[in-house]
Amino acid sequence: MVVDEIISAARKEGRTYLTELESKQILKEAGINTTEIGLARTKEEVISLSREIGFPVALKIVSPDVLHKTDVGGVKLSLNSEEEVGKAFDEIISSIKAHEPTANIQGVSVQNMARPGTEVIIGMSKDPQFGPVLMFGLGGILVEVLKDVSFRIVPLTRRDAREMIKEIKGYPILEGYRGQEPANIAVLEEFLLKVSDFVERKPEIKELDINPIFAYSDGAMAVDARVILEAA
Repeated sequence: MVVDEIISAARKEGRTYLTELESKQILKEAGINTTEIGLARTKEEVISLSREIGFPVALKIVSPDVLHKTDVGGVKLSLNSEEEVGKAFDEIISSIKAHEPTANIQGVSVQNMARPGTEVIIGMSKDPQFGPVLMFGLGGILVEVLKDVSFRIVPLTRRDAREMIKEIKGYPILEGYRGQEPANIAVLEEFLLKVSDFVERKPEIKELDINPIFAYSDGAMAVDARVILEAA
């Protein structure tokens, strides 16, 4: 399985933090929709991958030593040409070397820009007494500002998933507040159930953070992800 290979490789390198590329590969195996993503190590590869994926694209630094990519200039969004992509690649590498000179840079991820939607978050952490606990709430920066989230102990039932979604204060936003595109609640329930099942089967995972997930009326897409493993 891809998941087992990724976890094994990380542990051999002494890492507990998976890159976004690795995290998204894990999510795909769990059945979670994610943006298309590829790894480029040179400017030429970045341009070639961008052309293959199709503009506009986003570039993000891939390094197990960079946890907060945006804070150190490791993210460039909405790039619409080969010239913009090449320039963004140079700027990302220069910025990381300036802010994190000892970071192990594996390359830069290239991914398609997802259509904007209502941002939600699904997270998992382990409670010393109860084990894996799932979190759901409004995503993006709103989770930090509003802290409007709900929790349930794994494993989840479908009723648990439905209640988690409906009990946040921002639920009217998911229903399509003031003409906004409503979220497909059934799809979000499925995301929660798939994550619940996955982390129950993979006790090696200590923390998981999928933020943001763009929720649409016809589906949902995980745009960013972070996975932390238990120490070996």
